[in-house]
Amino acid sequence: MTKIDAWGSNKITNYKHVFKEFGLNEFKDYNLTDNYLFKRKIIIAERDFSKISNAIKNKKKFLQLTGIACSGDLHFGHKVDVDFFNLFKRLGAESKFCICDIDGYVSRPDSKVATIEVAKEVAVRNVADLIALGVKPKDIYVQSQKEKEYYQLTYEISKKITQNTFQAIYGHVDLGKMSAVLLQIADILHVQLPFMFGKAPTITGIGLDQDPHARITRDVSKKINYNIEVPSFFYFIHQSGLKEGNKMSTSEPNTAVFLNDSLKEMEKKINKTFTGGRDTLEEQRAKGANPDICKVYEMFKFHNTDDKFLDKTYKDCKSGNLLCGECKNNCKKWLGKFLTEHQTKVKKALPTAKKIVYGK
Repeated sequence: MTKIDAWGSNKITNYKHVFKEFGLNEFKDYNLTDNYLFKRKIIIAERDFSKISNAIKNKKKFLQLTGIACSGDLHFGHKVDVDFFNLFKRLGAESKFCICDIDGYVSRPDSKVATIEVAKEVAVRNVADLIALGVKPKDIYVQSQKEKEYYQLTYEISKKITQNTFQAIYGHVDLGKMSAVLLQIADILHVQLPFMFGKAPTITGIGLDQDPHARITRDVSKKINYNIEVPSFFYFIHQSGLKEGNKMSTSEPNTAVFLNDSLKEMEKKINKTFTGGRDTLEEQRAKGANPDICKVYEMFKFHNTDDKFLDKTYKDCKSGNLLCGECKNNCKKWLGKFLTEHQTKVKKALPTAKKIVYGK
């Protein structure tokens, strides 16, 4: 049986096997929008997505909840979550984005998040990043500032999960991570309560490694004493780390380009990024390289919205007309412009971020 670690940094590669084992549906609704995230098939699987596509097509009410745990600064792997959030918001979702400060503290070791105050400091930076990426401040909340109804729901959820169930899904009974899971379930379900948006189809986008959270959330939604829809989920491909094998991870800084990296740090990382190049320049000019395994090309695929540029990069790489050094230079120039503009927006957003996190 496949073991999925919802808190790990390893990348799942055998998608078909995981689909079959855990009952996921292969995603097929790519014509729902012409957005690049759909056209490039970044989404690969779903649970009950038909409820969401029907709502979008018929202009009916639907909701969205997305969240990120405050375990560190955001990187480009996190940006994919934000890009999908902004997309579904534009498609009509009544939306909330949770910055999970309590979750980030209780589910991580003290060596990473030593106190709840550290988690809040991280939360401020995370919120500022969200605002800089286009998320509206009114759509953002932090767990520690939520209403009493939210916490009441969290405790009600705790009675619907047995120790054996948690052990079967996650493979352990870690009290901190159990607390985090209860909060995550409450985050997804509470948007349907009367004090929020009310009952409606709800979508949450996650990586395949987060499927244990989806399964337990859907199970609990059928057991609690509220009139709500069973939440829907879509699953996107995790952007790989800059090295071969892993996904981008906050716990492994050299695998990721962070949104607060200096230009010098970013350029150093891109220079060392794994590519699909040949052993020699002569061989690459003659035979071409392999963009399908290149982490530089993957950065373009996930984040550069210019379809013509992406297509040309792919073809030129395959033909040998584009060498890895030139491609990395293109990436550094593009990322440099993005990071410079983003970090300027972050500075402007910090006062608003502090008010959201500390409620002052």
